[in-house]
Amino acid sequence: MWFIVINNILFKLLMIFIDLLDRNNKKKIVNFFKKNLDKSLINVIDIGAHKGETIDLFLKNFKISKIYSFEPNKNLFNDLIKKKYNSEIIILSNLGVGKNSEKKELNIFKDTSSSTLNSINVNSEYFKRKNKIMSFFLQNENFFKDKQTVNICNLSEFMKDKKIEKIDILKIDTEGYEFNIIDGISETDFRNIKFIYFEHHYDLMINKDYKFSDINKLLKKNNFQKKYKLRMKYRKSFEYIYENSI
Repeated sequence: MWFIVINNILFKLLMIFIDLLDRNNKKKIVNFFKKNLDKSLINVIDIGAHKGETIDLFLKNFKISKIYSFEPNKNLFNDLIKKKYNSEIIILSNLGVGKNSEKKELNIFKDTSSSTLNSINVNSEYFKRKNKIMSFFLQNENFFKDKQTVNICNLSEFMKDKKIEKIDILKIDTEGYEFNIIDGISETDFRNIKFIYFEHHYDLMINKDYKFSDINKLLKKNNFQKKYKLRMKYRKSFEYIYENSI
């Protein structure tokens, strides 16, 4: 009994430590946008809202016209509603985003409630190492929490439906699904986006049918240039910001 209690406390402390590291990274991201956005009111699309971290970050640091937030995990989405995020300024959608409008299976992790629309490579060294650590804390054979069937929409179709003409920041944090989202943006809508800010994983835990070079090539083809790169602490992940050069 005491062992379980102590494990839970240690796990929570570990999550707090990781959260503090991420907050330091977010300060750097905010400083970049403050230096490079010349508008008093900004429009944001937040794909992968999770627990509202990006919503809070932008509300605290910028004057917001609209934030369109997507979260496919039904439990997290309901938590966002309870936080009263849904308003005239913050538009919440219980949807994933991809190249095509369809239904897909969402894998949800126990450690952070983050999720991915990709399959998991359980034979990867990164998965085995992380699973071993999480199993110690969570007293479980693996750190998957749940699977949900979720609805996926195409971003350009959503923008057309909502009559969204200009986006200052398109933020994507989808645990390995970013290329699928970007590849579904129409040529016209690319021209209407100022910055694309996304996270990319280099570990092999998440099965992906693309590489970072594919994202870079697609963005360059649509006149976006890489402006910022930031490594995430203790993970094989980077955050990138690309700017529309038109």
